[in-house]
Amino acid sequence: MTNIIIHGCNGTMGKVVTRVAMSDPDINIVAGIDKISDKVEKDFPVYQSLEECKVSADVIIDFSVHTAVPALIESAEKRGIPVVIATTGLSEDNMNLIIEKSKNIPIFQSANMSLGINVTGEMAKLAACVLGDKFDIEIVEKHHNQKVDAPSGTAYMLADTINSMLNPKKEYTYGRHSKNDKRSKNEIGIHAIRGGTIVGEHSIIFAGQDEVIEIKHTAFSKQIFAIGAIQAAKFLIGKTPNLYNMDDLIETGSLN
Repeated sequence: MTNIIIHGCNGTMGKVVTRVAMSDPDINIVAGIDKISDKVEKDFPVYQSLEECKVSADVIIDFSVHTAVPALIESAEKRGIPVVIATTGLSEDNMNLIIEKSKNIPIFQSANMSLGINVTGEMAKLAACVLGDKFDIEIVEKHHNQKVDAPSGTAYMLADTINSMLNPKKEYTYGRHSKNDKRSKNEIGIHAIRGGTIVGEHSIIFAGQDEVIEIKHTAFSKQIFAIGAIQAAKFLIGKTPNLYNMDDLIETGSLN
């Protein structure tokens, strides 16, 4: 049995994680953390901060906001609790802190907790190896109208994944409004669309001479992100301090 604390338990994703975790016989929610109160009573105690929470736990799952991540990691380090960071829109300072603290506690961080989107990235890497110098590469992401960061963290993750296979590296271009130049061969276009209740859709387009290859992933519910985060929490049990991601989870076959 894995005992977890849900950081951001009263948020949209926090509630989804709660629902999925409660249906998993191998997971026990021992506490929640959230500064915002919720009208619905929980089956576990909720605290405003990890400092206030004295409950023992094996792993913390974080689905909050990027501004709350530093305090969480500092407190988790003091208590020696591994952390799954599923919060998006992380700043460079956030990432530097995560890297630093992962020397002392196991931290799992991914811009997207979906197994499918990470497999999509692997397929894009293969395509980039074969087509990168010959095809133009564009990434189009679509999300609901409440999403505040654009482009999405997943779009950046896919672009970085593709770019890791290319030499020389390509530059990122965000939209082409008011640009009157031809498209450069040395770029990856990244475009964001916001509207309605779209959970998440990412398309990677490889456009060549007289042919186009499109690799696409569509999320139909937020549940896939919660499932991935819970798998990551189980994966961290017994791990040594380090920074882990979905590649580690996939490579070890720790999927259930």
